[in-house]
Amino acid sequence: MLKRAAATAVLVVLAVLAAPAQQAPDAAGILNSIDAKTDQYAAIAKQIWDYPELGFQEERSSALLQKTLADAGFSVAKGVAGMPTAFTASYGTGKPVIAIVGEFDALPGLSQAAGDPARRPVKAGASGHACGHNLLGTASAAAAIAVKEWMIRTKQAGTVRYYGTPAEEGGGGKVYMVREGLFKDVDAVVTWHPGDQNSANPASSLATIAAYFRFYGVASHAAASPDKGRSALDGLESMDYMVNMMREHVPQETRIHYIIRKGGVASNIVPDYAEAEYQARHPDMRVLQDIWDRIVKASEGAAMGTSTRVEHEILMSYWNVLPNETLTAVAHRNLTKVGGVEYSADEQAFADKLRATLIDARTPMGVQKEIAPMKLGLVGSASTDVGDISWNVPTAQLTAATYVPGVPGHSWQATACTGMSIGFKGMIVAAKTMALTVSDLFKDPATIARAREEFLKKRGGPDFKYSSIVGNRPPPLDYRKGT
Repeated sequence: MLKRAAATAVLVVLAVLAAPAQQAPDAAGILNSIDAKTDQYAAIAKQIWDYPELGFQEERSSALLQKTLADAGFSVAKGVAGMPTAFTASYGTGKPVIAIVGEFDALPGLSQAAGDPARRPVKAGASGHACGHNLLGTASAAAAIAVKEWMIRTKQAGTVRYYGTPAEEGGGGKVYMVREGLFKDVDAVVTWHPGDQNSANPASSLATIAAYFRFYGVASHAAASPDKGRSALDGLESMDYMVNMMREHVPQETRIHYIIRKGGVASNIVPDYAEAEYQARHPDMRVLQDIWDRIVKASEGAAMGTSTRVEHEILMSYWNVLPNETLTAVAHRNLTKVGGVEYSADEQAFADKLRATLIDARTPMGVQKEIAPMKLGLVGSASTDVGDISWNVPTAQLTAATYVPGVPGHSWQATACTGMSIGFKGMIVAAKTMALTVSDLFKDPATIARAREEFLKKRGGPDFKYSSIVGNRPPPLDYRKGT
């Protein structure tokens, strides 16, 4: 059965890829619309880059995107799913409902001057858009606006909806939007992410769970009366030791990482409080949940052995992405039509200097001009709350070359790229590709139906029930406060 299902999926993908190009009658109108507003969209992306706001604190970034969409004729719903910076923006009525997803949060500690190939923070220790979410949110808005304009010209029925999703970097805004049923009527989702090359692959990702572990002990004088104290730090370090021993006995694809957030206040006081943040990842959420249970048991054993007490608070949990070959094939076809990114002489000079700062620059220059072939069966090494959407709605995601080839996300080099023309050019590639893809889906209900059929089979049939380990907890709106 598995071989037959895999063969069927491959045939579906090949059929879509081999199908004749089905551009909208005025697909050029979609592309021209985005081209005409390139400077406007670059200015919006740069404004968000200039802010740069951390998860659940993206007041100005969210407001700017909301205004951009409202001014373009979208109906905006603010502060959805209990998150002040989350919103939806809709145009049209009825089915199909096709969603375009945007993000806009920055990362702590990665401030960097735009277009500078040497390490120069705008402000030491400040945040920066090292994952390109200033570009992500803007390109998705540009695509939604271009689709809306196309719908008016062609009298296309249906609804295009933009989802402004906060706090992707650890806060999991999309998880709470899914939980509140905001995707229940959606037929297909199209989104993208910045990267150092152009691709559209039906790839998965790593499921992840993160939590704070808080140990409580008894304070005492560390020299005069240590016997009267019980060290919370001992409990935390014992947990660390046990989890580190556990690494030998988990599936090799597993990733477990942690930091000690608080370890005491003075060396001559037995710590009565200690806190760590743990995060674990695996390609399959169902496997990860078992690994996570063992991590929790390690914390409980550590507390028992050190006569302390432990509590843990789930911070976030993202499912691995459920890839959809049918939708991704449409996105790949359109990405190939749009093409890659050409650097100017000044951009090339910047790129050469920036690459000299990298530890690993094996990715060849020039890939930003190309479109990578579509590949099946890939599993990325990162995690995203797009995963939770993808287990509820058929989802396609692409990557556009917004970083100089070889530049990794979550680096100061990425921040340097996302605030300059190299990042803006890749953003426009993504916007055009998504707009064409969404218009193709509106015109071809059969593709949406095939995507739905594939989605249901991969998910596990009618008995599958999605749930998140975050349960009923409210969104962690303060998780970046003080960062």
